[in-house]
Amino acid sequence: MAGHDSMRCGEFRTTYRADTTIFPTPWSRNFAILGVAVAATCPLFLEPYYLNLMIQIAYLGIAALGLNILVGFTGQISLGHSAFFGFGAFASAWLNNVWGIPVFFAIPLAGLWTTAVGMIVGIPAGRIKGLYLAIATLASQFILQDFFARAEWFTGGASGALAEPFSIFGYTFDTDKSFFYVALTYLIVAYVAGANLIRSRDGRAFVAVRDHYLSAEIMGVNLTKYRILSFGVSSFYAGVGGALFGHYLGFVSVEGFDILLSIQFLGMIIIGGLGSVMGALMGTAFMVLLPEVMEGLVSLMGSTDWGSAKWFVDGVPYMKEAAIGLAIVLFLIFEPDGLAHRWRLIKAYWKLYPFSY
Repeated sequence: MAGHDSMRCGEFRTTYRADTTIFPTPWSRNFAILGVAVAATCPLFLEPYYLNLMIQIAYLGIAALGLNILVGFTGQISLGHSAFFGFGAFASAWLNNVWGIPVFFAIPLAGLWTTAVGMIVGIPAGRIKGLYLAIATLASQFILQDFFARAEWFTGGASGALAEPFSIFGYTFDTDKSFFYVALTYLIVAYVAGANLIRSRDGRAFVAVRDHYLSAEIMGVNLTKYRILSFGVSSFYAGVGGALFGHYLGFVSVEGFDILLSIQFLGMIIIGGLGSVMGALMGTAFMVLLPEVMEGLVSLMGSTDWGSAKWFVDGVPYMKEAAIGLAIVLFLIFEPDGLAHRWRLIKAYWKLYPFSY
């Protein structure tokens, strides 16, 4: 019996607190810290082109996490997420240009403004769901797009709006290398906050509304409150991600926030895994890097005999766009739980090896 404890295997949790930790094992915590440390060194050896891709993953990943909180954790649906992404970009630029609010403060304020708009749009969620809610959010997409085009005082109309680069304590982050650290910081804060939100009382209420809203209501969960609140949280993340996008590019245009971007946001969380914080980032990385991989494959195929074929030359412009749609369909068929689920299976395999069956 003395050696009994040394023969224990697996994970043993005896409290709810232990079961809801962000990092279930010391290995996962150390792996996350190592990942952040490696990411922080990327500007030292990566070219600006690759840093640009990583910055895209950061601000789009923040917005995708917001959508995953709404769709994956609360079970609602939104086809207007890119409109909130755009509202955050315009709001931050407007607060900085018109009111002179420093960009450091304008970004979270833009997130709060977007939260208010999102909660207004989310009011129908208290009474409708499913297809009807999808149509309502689709309407909000077109309403906000029309607002962007007409409200010249806010967005600059067809001319767009300039967005000053991020700066703090007199230092301006106006290069890819410097802005990378801004994007990485916001990404870490957003994902740690999102993981903690899901562990909280409100986060458990979101999941209860998703899993069985009638049981949740019987247990005392206010369905209307949490449905609208989920729209607010989702919009806040979209607004912050959009504000980072605007200040990174230095210019915000109406054309950049159409329904196609909303579909791409949905694709990110479907591919990454609905109801997974880590999955939102994995899906974003997949969607950002897929066109680049397709570009490389097209270039490789272009050097073969196929490269001179008329069908290949005519089809090249559509291959990258088609690849995104095809990826979403294939994931829905063969991996409906997303990349996060596959990653958990891989970890479980190695943890239980050689008895992984």
